[in-house]
Amino acid sequence: MDIDLIKNKNGFICDMDGVLYHGNRLLPGVKEFVAWLRRGKKKFCFLTNSSERSPRELREKLARLGIDVDQDVFYTSALATAQFLASQCPGGSAYVIGESGLTNALYDAGFSMNEVNPDYVIVGETKAYGFEKIARAIHCVLHGARLIGTNPDLTDRFEEGILPATKALIAPIELVTGKEAYFIGKPNPLMMRHALKKIGCTREETIVIGDRMDTDVVAGIEAGIDTLLVLSGVTSRVEMDNFPYRPTYVFNGVGDIVPVINRPLMKSGG
Repeated sequence: MDIDLIKNKNGFICDMDGVLYHGNRLLPGVKEFVAWLRRGKKKFCFLTNSSERSPRELREKLARLGIDVDQDVFYTSALATAQFLASQCPGGSAYVIGESGLTNALYDAGFSMNEVNPDYVIVGETKAYGFEKIARAIHCVLHGARLIGTNPDLTDRFEEGILPATKALIAPIELVTGKEAYFIGKPNPLMMRHALKKIGCTREETIVIGDRMDTDVVAGIEAGIDTLLVLSGVTSRVEMDNFPYRPTYVFNGVGDIVPVINRPLMKSGG
C-alpha cells in the first residue's frame, strides 16, 4: 500500500454513518482524522445518501458528538436531487414524500410544492408514510409526473435493527404505475460529480471514503475516483469478496488512517 498516495490527496469525500459515527456514537479516531484534514488544509465534504436532515441539522449532530465543522462541508442526496432537478426543470414543482431536509433543499432550488399536477414525484426517507400519500403519488405519476428517488438504498439501520429506506418506499409507486424511478444518490456518479465540484478538486486528487461496497465504493469507481473502504460500518472483509470490484484501499476505520500516514518509514540495510 502506497500511503503517500493517500497523504498527498487534496480532496476527501467521506460518507458519514458507519464512517464517522454509529447512530449517536462517534467512532474511534474520527476527531484525530478531522484534525489531520484541517491541519493539512485538505478540502473535504461529508456526504450522505440520506435526505432526511439538512446540513444545519447534520452540523448540529456532529457538534453534539464533539466535531465542530462548518455547515457547508455537508452534502446530502436531497441537495443533489434539488440541484439536478433545478438544472432539468428550472422553477418546477414537485409532490414530495420525505422530510424537511428534502423539501427545504427543493424550496432553496426554486421548486414549489404541488400535489395536483406536479412535474415530479420525489420520494426520500421518511417516517410519515401512508396509504394516502402513496395513492396521491400514483395519481400524479399516472398523469405525467416523473418519478425520482433521492437514493436507491433499500434499508436503513437504527439501534434496534433495520428500517425500509427510499427504494423500498418507492417500490409500490413503481409497481402500480409501471414507471421506474430515477435515483440520484450513490452509486449514481452524479452525486460524486456534484461533490467534486463542491470541494473544487479533480477526481485524480480526490479519494472517496465509505463503508459500503454497493454505494460508496462503486460510486467512486464509476466516477474514476480512488476509494477507501472502512470496515467500521456494514461491510466486512468476507462480504467484500462477494463483489466483482475492489476498493483502492481497505482500513478498519478512519481512525487507522492518520497513524499509518504518520508512521516513520523503516530504513532498509544495516
